[in-house]
Amino acid sequence: MSQSRRAFIRNGALAAAGAAFFHNELFAHAKKGQLTGIQLYSIRTDMKADPLGTLQKLASMGYKHVEHANYISRKFYGWTASEFKKILDDLGMKMPSGHTVLGAQHWDSSKKDFTDVWKYTVEDAAAMGQLFVISPSLEADSRKSLSGMQAFMEVFNKSGELCKKSGMKFGYHNHDFEFREKLGDKSVFDIILTETDPSLVMYQLDIGNMINGGAMALDIMKKYPGRFESMHVKDATPSTEGGHDKYESTILGKGIIPIKEVIDLGKKWGTKHFIIEQESYQEKTPLDCAREDLEIMKNWGY
Repeated sequence: MSQSRRAFIRNGALAAAGAAFFHNELFAHAKKGQLTGIQLYSIRTDMKADPLGTLQKLASMGYKHVEHANYISRKFYGWTASEFKKILDDLGMKMPSGHTVLGAQHWDSSKKDFTDVWKYTVEDAAAMGQLFVISPSLEADSRKSLSGMQAFMEVFNKSGELCKKSGMKFGYHNHDFEFREKLGDKSVFDIILTETDPSLVMYQLDIGNMINGGAMALDIMKKYPGRFESMHVKDATPSTEGGHDKYESTILGKGIIPIKEVIDLGKKWGTKHFIIEQESYQEKTPLDCAREDLEIMKNWGY
């Protein structure tokens, strides 16, 4: 066995042991009541220019939880897991979830095992104290055929088994194609929900993205009650940016989605994890939108 492989196994064991300590607080919080956070993609330009200063501004607004959208070469926004965790700890913040796409390149079919790259992804998520490791998309090659997609959903379940060893769950987050595209008589969304094990694979429902795929959150939630442990809280308004999307995101409560009704139903049916995301700003700054969105959520009791 190579030295690097032995180090990987040793570090994985340490991460698994440490995960129980790192996210017990988050699990306790989630059991007592919901948590509210922000997807850092909402303020992506600010995070690229000044990640530490931007996190400090979010903390001063009252944000306690963040969700990452930048994990590259074992670093979150340029920091290792231990460095990023310390930064968040010092700011009184936690990171219960993060977005990293699980692709075909992460599964070695000849060995029936994940590559070290994906194992490191899970290891670093555990070191951060995450509850969920979430893939925010599904590659086109994995959804070309029903049989191919069913096979890849087994990889999702296997990822759930891997995450479970560190006290986490693997998850999926939708855009719009999941509702628009069909394989046979089933949408990609329905295939994901029916071909994955709920005890291993959670679903983070983005209530704004789906509208460009012709779906509405209340309908989807009523079809699969209690299946959505996490939710991206996002409103939508007719697009001013052009392109193929009919709708773009906007300040919560200012668009066409009945946000309060959706999140209240989610809370009633077991959603504990509400993540604010806004990607279009209608001439406001991303940070001003983040501040306004959080105040709206607080006024709604979240």
